[in-house]
Amino acid sequence: MKTIDPKSIPHPDLHQILVSAVAPRPIAFVSSIDEEGKPNLAPYSFFNVFSSNPPILVFSSNRKGTTNAVKDTLHNVEAVREVVVNVVPYSIVWQMAVASIEFAKGVDEFVKSGLTPLASDLVRPFRVKESPVQMECKVLQIMPLGDKGGAGNLVICEILRIHIDESVLDSNGKIDPHRIDLMGRMGRAFYARASGEAVYTIAQPFLPVGIGFDQLPESARNSNVLTGNELGQLAGRPAMPSGEALEALRQEKRIQDMLSARNAVERLHQEARLELEKDQAERALSLVWLAEQTLS
Repeated sequence: MKTIDPKSIPHPDLHQILVSAVAPRPIAFVSSIDEEGKPNLAPYSFFNVFSSNPPILVFSSNRKGTTNAVKDTLHNVEAVREVVVNVVPYSIVWQMAVASIEFAKGVDEFVKSGLTPLASDLVRPFRVKESPVQMECKVLQIMPLGDKGGAGNLVICEILRIHIDESVLDSNGKIDPHRIDLMGRMGRAFYARASGEAVYTIAQPFLPVGIGFDQLPESARNSNVLTGNELGQLAGRPAMPSGEALEALRQEKRIQDMLSARNAVERLHQEARLELEKDQAERALSLVWLAEQTLS
């Protein structure tokens, strides 16, 4: 592996390594306002939610790498400690990109990007009408992380009100990832679209506790067929297969043919993989146990 001391390489190269490796990142489309009432709109991908009780989100407005100057958003939140954080769906990602251009101070990015300012309920900055989720926030703390180009300034915000477009909700009133169609930021010019085939479910209940990777048969852990992800699905099962389940499986003609084959372990592992593709993890777990028994 390539090993890098962060202090040994130029900052622009280090920055690209970090944003390419820690990705995709959610995008905060931050609306702020200065002391004269002039609006500003800018995207930030150093962003996440860090608490739900109280509801806290944090984004970082970094000093510019070449000039060490601070961005308009940072100036604004220091002067007016309120923001609106809007999410970025695919439908406005190109308009968001326009808003990221470094226009002269005082230029209205709402106008430049063609997005619609919408009055907030509790704070002075505007919401972005086209964003499906808009969070009105008060700024609790601004934490400088350094004084050189590239240094972050953490803006810690308490969410006061959330507005959600009902068109992104499913029949249970929950946000549907395919309907909200969010974008994520990666390194350089790369983005990720979090919908369609990019979204899948990993349902791992906390209780009952899974058996764990170490409790899988040795032949499964050392399998040339099953991947780490597939073994992880088996390790998340709450219990090992019962003797009755194994015996019932052994009576199936198809399984008997596999058990009598010279490469029985490999064939059973391949069958387990097929069962996992059909979301039949319990049956797949029984198959790898049967495979282990062929070795005894």
